Amino acid sequence: MSSDGQTSQSAADLHHLRDFTAHHAGCNVTFMRLTNAKSVKQGIRAVAARAGVSTASVSRALNNPDAVSPSLRARIEQAIDALGYIPHAPARILSSRRSRTLGAIVPTIDNTMFARGIASLQQYLSSVGYMLFLTTSGYDLDVELQQARNLISRGVDGLVLRGDCHHDGLRKLLADNAVPFINVGIYQPDRPYPCVGTDNEAAAHRAAAHVIELGHRRIGIVSALQRNNDRASARVAGFRRALAENGLELPPQWHVEVPYTLDDAREAARYLLNLKDRPTAVVCGNDVIAYGVLLEAERDGFSVPRDLSVVGFDDLDWSRHLRPSLTTIHVPTAETWQRAGEYLVRSLAGEQTIMHREIDFSLVVRESTAPPPKSLK
Repeated sequence: MSSDGQTSQSAADLHHLRDFTAHHAGCNVTFMRLTNAKSVKQGIRAVAARAGVSTASVSRALNNPDAVSPSLRARIEQAIDALGYIPHAPARILSSRRSRTLGAIVPTIDNTMFARGIASLQQYLSSVGYMLFLTTSGYDLDVELQQARNLISRGVDGLVLRGDCHHDGLRKLLADNAVPFINVGIYQPDRPYPCVGTDNEAAAHRAAAHVIELGHRRIGIVSALQRNNDRASARVAGFRRALAENGLELPPQWHVEVPYTLDDAREAARYLLNLKDRPTAVVCGNDVIAYGVLLEAERDGFSVPRDLSVVGFDDLDWSRHLRPSLTTIHVPTAETWQRAGEYLVRSLAGEQTIMHREIDFSLVVRESTAPPPKSLK
């Protein structure tokens, strides 16, 4: 490895990127220039110079914030943010410059898909002598940025991030500190950032097309919250594209966004099923939401799929065991997260890597979908 640690494929990718500015659907941040980390590595002296204070003042602000005035602390924090300085990164002073640890930031561990993915990632990393640090962001971009700072300060060699909806400050942080990363759970080959996952828009389009092929014309959507969630936004876009291509309207009241809980999904289903003009099919942003729709439909006396067809997304283990079993989109979660780990490990080893890797999806047709009742066609 060269003395400045720039042999990894990820660092090379960052160095050669051009300006790329584009607003991402469902994500109110912009892409920005990623610069060569070697030219912007900063230390405590650079922070002191930018803030116009002594290095001792910077040290006190970092180690004992109460020992300096709020105004001085604010100036130093602004300088740190501007320079991308990460204090106390022990792995950066090791002669090998490697800690053999990776960090992963996921929105929540309540999501079964994340739990399954993290388990697969951990298993792979253990097999190659790496350790995993895990944190959560709660779908908050500011929290994700802070968690990334915390992980980098502890010397992680790379980061696994969920999706491609991130704070501009996070992109700068990763570039300034030459930290390789990969966005997991999405496939976006037009973006200048590494990713591995399913084309969520195409998969959702297939799910909606299935119920359209069965003859449904009154199709509702219960999606996950789209704010700071590009996967949810892409799935909604896929559902809507399938409807539009077939000349089908989506009344505003037929699309409900909910948090990732059964209770919220049941409430959404209760609302849709009690509409005077209700859908005959509901396509859902994930399987947990679909479970809530199934449970509420049964509670309200509807027979699935005779009265209502329901489609999920993810193919969780419970989906094939329910009665009726759930028609859903199968996503190879374990493979996706393992590939993310492989990308980072190989990049850190200086090996050639695939920057954008697509993971295939498939429609799994089970018992929860059927042609619509004749009376409601």
